[in-house]
Amino acid sequence: QVQLVESGGGLVQAGGSLRLSCAASGTIISINHMGWYRQAPGKQRERVATITSDGNTNYADFVKGRFTIARDNAKNTLYLQMNSLKPEDTAVYYCNTRIYLRGTYYPGGTWGQGTQVTISS
Repeated sequence: QVQLVESGGGLVQAGGSLRLSCAASGTIISINHMGWYRQAPGKQRERVATITSDGNTNYADFVKGRFTIARDNAKNTLYLQMNSLKPEDTAVYYCNTRIYLRGTYYPGGTWGQGTQVTISS
């Protein structure tokens, strides 16, 4: 079972920035499609951004132009650079692998504890 550890969250004011990190063992991050997800209080978990093993990225509309997903294969670490943060971005952020099944992608591993991001107005 893959182990993913998220970090980098915190409390910042609207308009500020944070960089989240997702660390994994071995070559998990480098060889897999990866994604960042978030879950706000009382809401379902939602996909924020994804990156393929080839480096192609995709973003949810609500973060497009503000967030950047990236990967450092040497460190086996996934990043999410978050700029121009809004109070609506407040949530627990998670990373996970993505697997292809029946024509679509799904989270491929066990969800970790995530990292809390809180944006004040």
